[in-house]
Amino acid sequence: MAMVCLSDFEAYAKKYLPKIAWDFFAAGADDCSTRDENILAYKRIRFRPRMLRDVSVMDIRTKLLGTEISFPVGIAPTGFHQLAWPDGEKSTARAAKAMNTCYIASTYSTCTLEEISAAAPGGLRWFQLYIHRNRAVSQQLVQRAEALGFQGLVLTADLPYTGKRRDDVRNGFRLPPHMTLKNLEGAFEVCKMSPLDPSVTWNDIYWLRSLTHLPIIIKGILTKEDAELAVRHGVQGIIVSNHGGRQLDGGPATIDALVEVVEAVQGRVEVYLDGGIRKGSDVLKALALGAKCVFIGRPALWGLAYKGEEGLQDVLRILQDEFRLSMALAG
Repeated sequence: MAMVCLSDFEAYAKKYLPKIAWDFFAAGADDCSTRDENILAYKRIRFRPRMLRDVSVMDIRTKLLGTEISFPVGIAPTGFHQLAWPDGEKSTARAAKAMNTCYIASTYSTCTLEEISAAAPGGLRWFQLYIHRNRAVSQQLVQRAEALGFQGLVLTADLPYTGKRRDDVRNGFRLPPHMTLKNLEGAFEVCKMSPLDPSVTWNDIYWLRSLTHLPIIIKGILTKEDAELAVRHGVQGIIVSNHGGRQLDGGPATIDALVEVVEAVQGRVEVYLDGGIRKGSDVLKALALGAKCVFIGRPALWGLAYKGEEGLQDVLRILQDEFRLSMALAG
């Protein structure tokens, strides 16, 4: 079958991934209303296209904190890539480098930071961090990432506890025995308590700042109040995100939250967005409403499930072509 659009990759992944892996990637919290709203919200937004503009030459490059990427779509942090493809995050890193875009590697990767780095030397990579109760673990991860040449630190702010994803509960989801969270091996005693630290506050931005010279990007912001606080605490970027609808069900779609965040920061920091991007025209809508770049989560996993690095490049290429076409047709 010809892979023409992102939903073709979704259909393939749903058909061929083991059910437990598909359910984990697809899961939203509770009724999944926020997960679904992330996509539906784009369908309500309309363009006002302009005609007879010279669109014979187009430049779709942009810069993330000063580093140029080929087009304004990066790869959002998601966990457990080996569930989608044996080479896991190494394939993700290679695809991102081949397409000259940014890959945000997750704390919950099934490859080590060293393996990810070695797979695509010189690629633009940021590291996504969860702060753990054992602060020494988080500190060590940040310092490892910086030493390995990661160029940004993305703090996920919306996960003091894990949202209730019903299919994972029903399936009793756990990683297969041959897979581990490579960056956290031996870091935690087996215990009933979540290793995540629910006491994290804005003041911990200062603690992170004391550990690293990397720019800090905060992920999970959905309101103007928190956008203001992010700027006040000296972050360099904000990712408007609701964790793909996997955390609090009933929050806003990210594209709907974007406008108030952009308005609040007044250009003082870069604003990005993830959640619900399925077409090149969605990318254009996000940029028109003030995002500097968008990041894709689930579609990246579908690409991996299809053909690993090659499949993910296909997904990015389709988005790139659709984005360029939408830009031209909108004038």
